Amino acid sequence: MGRNYYIAGNWKMHKTRAEATELAKALVSQLKDGKHQYLVAPSFTSLEAVGAVVKGTNIRLGAQNCAAEEQGAHTGEVSVLQLKDLGVQTIILGHSERRHVYKEDDQLISKKVKLALKHGFEVILCIGELLEEREAGRAEEVCESQTIKGLEGISAQELSGIVIAYEPVWAIGTGKTATPEDADAIHAFVRKVIAKLYGKDAAEKIIIQYGGSVKPENAAQLMAKENIDGALVGGASLKTETFVPIALFS
Repeated sequence: MGRNYYIAGNWKMHKTRAEATELAKALVSQLKDGKHQYLVAPSFTSLEAVGAVVKGTNIRLGAQNCAAEEQGAHTGEVSVLQLKDLGVQTIILGHSERRHVYKEDDQLISKKVKLALKHGFEVILCIGELLEEREAGRAEEVCESQTIKGLEGISAQELSGIVIAYEPVWAIGTGKTATPEDADAIHAFVRKVIAKLYGKDAAEKIIIQYGGSVKPENAAQLMAKENIDGALVGGASLKTETFVPIALFS
């Protein structure tokens, strides 16, 4: 197993620049000896401030989304060129809130993935089923479809720039967490999908994070599973006392 654990904090629509800077500074100091890969994704408005704090540390700078076009008449959107200019290294795409609240479809997400990779970003591609889809026994089908469509037209070489985050939508911000066994089963299944598309080696190498109410109390049990390679953390990433124990789990 050559995969490294990768712990990412998605700050969503929280924190002013001052608050974001304060949290970033605390994380830099508390995670400097951490042995995993780390990332924080603040709001667009705080990227520059947080970027200055994490530059040259073991914490990557992530953005929570990007536009599907490089530039042009797209009021309210933020382009990959602008993100690159701020030192962003990674872009989170296809998050369930983008899919379900803001109605981004697989086709749009696929376009964004291609554009981000073309400009040298790492992409965290989020997939995951709704509660009614899980209850109807369609969790695997939904995750397979989102994976295949999200990676459409992506070469085996480009795949090395992709991390997948499995986030069961019913577990995000609800306090419900998939059991480590349930989560691992989907992760193993998604790895099989990758193997079908890109071969066994690629499937072994790809990092698949779990997201959905990850907390200090459940992080170690989740990470202990063979196919879970890290976490995309929402609410618990907003405070050092909840994020640091997840990030430093051993």
